[in-house]
Amino acid sequence: MKSSDKRIGHMNYFKTTVLLAAMTGLFLAVGYLMAGEIGMGLAFVVAIAMNVYSFWNSDKMVLRMYGAREVDARSAPEYYGIVRQLAENADLPMPRVYIMDNPQPNAFATGRNPENSAVAASTGLLEVLSSKEVAGVMAHELAHIKNRDTLIMTITATFAGAISMIANFALFFRSDRNGIGLIGTIALMILAPLAASVVQMTISRTREYAADRLGAAICGQPLWLASALGKIAGGGRQIENTAAERNPATAHMFIVNPLSGKNMDNLFSTHPNTENRITALQDLARQWQMDDTPSEGPWARQTDYSRNAPRRGPWG
Repeated sequence: MKSSDKRIGHMNYFKTTVLLAAMTGLFLAVGYLMAGEIGMGLAFVVAIAMNVYSFWNSDKMVLRMYGAREVDARSAPEYYGIVRQLAENADLPMPRVYIMDNPQPNAFATGRNPENSAVAASTGLLEVLSSKEVAGVMAHELAHIKNRDTLIMTITATFAGAISMIANFALFFRSDRNGIGLIGTIALMILAPLAASVVQMTISRTREYAADRLGAAICGQPLWLASALGKIAGGGRQIENTAAERNPATAHMFIVNPLSGKNMDNLFSTHPNTENRITALQDLARQWQMDDTPSEGPWARQTDYSRNAPRRGPWG
């Protein structure tokens, strides 16, 4: 492993530790407010169990949540071949490859490290995008894997969902026991999930810009991803993702926010504004052209996918 990759890995594992500590602290605070010291003790035990379980199984949980099915070179040759070539370009182990039966064009990556990673694309994405645009999207997801973002994404999704769930049980506890009264209990039900979401959002948006830039380098063409983002954002506004609406804590994992009406670049947005991302990629393409940067990107070989990509998408 290159020294730069090691530094990236160490920084992201540090972020994971800080985020887990913040989520665990919030978990304990909710337990204390709901049932005093006993509630905090129970929350502490549950938090430890969730930390361990999420580290090993959160990727499987998210894939199951979206009904993703694993494919291979025989069942999805073009899609699988694109991921395999890009993984080689990025000097990454081959991830597991999944398809979600969902009409909304979207994709995400998951897994605790590059050796145990997976990428998933929706049927809507594979039907709407050209093969070059699919390559841009999958390069972005592989960038998340290379940057070790996927562990923090899956664990925070699990914790945010759990905090929302236990906050919803607050009304089952008598207000004279938890000491915060009815108004405090209602406030807890609202503010605890909101606080969990803010923790997710503090690091989510900057990671998207970094993955866009690195993904462009992996496939060698920033405009492929820029074109894909425009189509995905348009489809996301028109087609509801019912699985994501049921599990909003996982929204930050997708390349474009899958929730309806959530495309603004503000404090409560899980993703940067899509137009800003497209503009940044267009600027990057112009910069590369001015700098005479090779079209293959820093990880691509001379005969790699960025040069030999088919002109028309294999999914229609």
